[in-house]
Amino acid sequence: MPYVNIKITKEGATADQKAALIKGVTDLLVTVLNKNPATTFVVIDEVEMEHWGIGGLPVEEYRKKLKAEKS
Repeated sequence: MPYVNIKITKEGATADQKAALIKGVTDLLVTVLNKNPATTFVVIDEVEMEHWGIGGLPVEEYRKKLKAEKS
C-alpha cells in the first residue's frame, strides 16, 4: 500500500495538473513496483512560498538570485 506525498509551492497548480501528477505517480508505481493502483495513495500538499526555503533563502529570493546569476 504505497503512500506518496508530493509537496509543491502554492503557485496556482490547476486541478488538471494535480490529477496528472496523481495519475503519473500511480502509473509509475504500477509499472516499476507492480503496485495495485486501488491501494496506492498520492497526496499533494501546497506550501506557501514564504514557508519554503532553498539554499538558506526563501524560494522567491533564491529564484531571483538564480535569475540574476544567469543574466
